Amino acid sequence: MPQEFEKYGFPEGKRYNSFVGYFKRKYGERLQKIVLDAGFTCPNRDGKVGRGGCTYCDNATFHPSYSTAGKSLHQQLDEGIEFHKVRYRTTEHYLAYFQSFSNTYAPLERLKELYEEALAHPQVVGLVIGTRPDCVDEQKLDYLAELAKSHVVIVEYGIESCYDSTLARINRGHDFETARRAVQMTAERGIDVGVHFILGLPGETKEMMLDACSMINDLPIRSVKFHQLQIVKGTRMEKEFAECPEDFEKFSLDEYLDFFVDILERLRPTLSIERFVGEVPPRFVNETPWGLIRNVELLRLLDRRLEARDTWQGRLVCQKK
Repeated sequence: MPQEFEKYGFPEGKRYNSFVGYFKRKYGERLQKIVLDAGFTCPNRDGKVGRGGCTYCDNATFHPSYSTAGKSLHQQLDEGIEFHKVRYRTTEHYLAYFQSFSNTYAPLERLKELYEEALAHPQVVGLVIGTRPDCVDEQKLDYLAELAKSHVVIVEYGIESCYDSTLARINRGHDFETARRAVQMTAERGIDVGVHFILGLPGETKEMMLDACSMINDLPIRSVKFHQLQIVKGTRMEKEFAECPEDFEKFSLDEYLDFFVDILERLRPTLSIERFVGEVPPRFVNETPWGLIRNVELLRLLDRRLEARDTWQGRLVCQKK
C-alpha cells in the first residue's frame, strides 16, 4: 500500500480522504447532520442580484420530510434525530445543518437568534451553515469565529463552478473571485470551510472540469462536495437541456466513476471529500439513467474503481512535486 495513504491520514482501507474519516479523527465520534429549513431565501431570487434563482435549482429535491419551514428549529431537530437514529443508533451528538437556500442572508441579529436557538438543543454540538459567497461579511464571520471557539462551526459555500461564464449562464449572480474572497475571509478566522461543485454544467467540457482541480486545490478549504448534474423537472435548466443537449457533458455510471477518479488524482490529498455524487428522488426527474442505486453502493463502486486502477487521491499532485 503506498506510503501516501498513511502520510495523509486516509481512513483504513480508503484511497481517498473521506470527510467521515476526518470527523472521526478530529472529534472521536460520528457527528450526524440534521437538515434545517429556517425560512431563508437567496439574493438571486428576491431581486437583490437577480430573479428566479439558479437555473438548476429546486430546493424540494433535497429536503428530508422532517425539515420544513413551518416547524420550529427545535421540532425539526427532534424529528431529525429520531429519523437518523434508525440508521445511526450509536450517534450521540449532532450538527444543526442550515441547508435550505442562503443561510447567512439576513441581518446579524436574526442570524444570532437562529444559530443560538439550534445550539441550545442538548444534543447539538455545532453548526453547518450552507450559504452563498456573496452573503457573508466581516461582521457575520467575526461572530461565527467566536462561536467556533466553543462549538463545531463549518461554513459551506455553494460555488458550483470555477468559471465565470458558467456562473453567469446558471444565474448564480456572483463570480469566482467573490467565492475566492469569501473562502479566504472565512479561513483567516480559523473557521472550517467546505465548498460545493456541480460536474456537468452546460458549456463545461471534461477538460475544463479537470483543469478546475488546480483552482480548487488553491482554496484554503477543509472539505469539498461534488455531485453530477441532474436535470430537475420544472427548472429552467430542464428547458435548456431540451433545447441544447449538445452543451452538456453526460455521464453513464461507469464513465462518471472513471471521471471522478481522474478528479481525485488531481486533488490535494489533504482535502476531505464529503460527497462525490448526489441523489435526487426519482419523482423530481424525468429519467434516472443510473437506475435507483443508492449512495452507499456508489461509494463501494468508487473504492473498487480506485483499487482496480491502483491509484489514489492526489497521485498526480504528488508526482509534480
